Amino acid sequence: MARSHGTGAVDPGRMARCGVGVVFEPGALVFHPEHIELGDDVYVGHYAILKAYHQNWLRIGDRSWIGQGAFLHAAGGLEIGARVGIGPGVKIITSSHELVPGETTPVMDGALQLAPVVLEDGCDVGVGAVILPGVRVGRGAVIGAGAVVTRDVPGGAVVAGSPARVMRYR
Repeated sequence: MARSHGTGAVDPGRMARCGVGVVFEPGALVFHPEHIELGDDVYVGHYAILKAYHQNWLRIGDRSWIGQGAFLHAAGGLEIGARVGIGPGVKIITSSHELVPGETTPVMDGALQLAPVVLEDGCDVGVGAVILPGVRVGRGAVIGAGAVVTRDVPGGAVVAGSPARVMRYR
């Protein structure tokens, strides 16, 4: 039976850590704040969703920027370094359902598989990009707008496409 995940009302006092100078724009939502740590001067844009989980952590480093409408899902753990830019509409996912053999078995019946995502310091994720479970984005890498990142991205790489591929290095 489905149940509510709560209102997502932002209450920095309930977070494991909420640094100095953090900005939450109107419409931003926060779930499981007890599993969220925000560094200093983090910006969370309008209607962004920070969705932690009852286990693992959502950590965002100092001076990082989360664009409007971004969806950060941290069931498997999500580490975002310092000075990271996450564009509007970005989706970062850290879980999936195991595919149970047989086309009549609903995908939702598969066991939940968790895999952390790490965005190292100084990287940038373009508008509407999707980062899938288990991916590490290296220091200073750039993810192009609309890219679908299915595997690790080396530091300093510029990736684009679906699936994302290295186009060049900075």
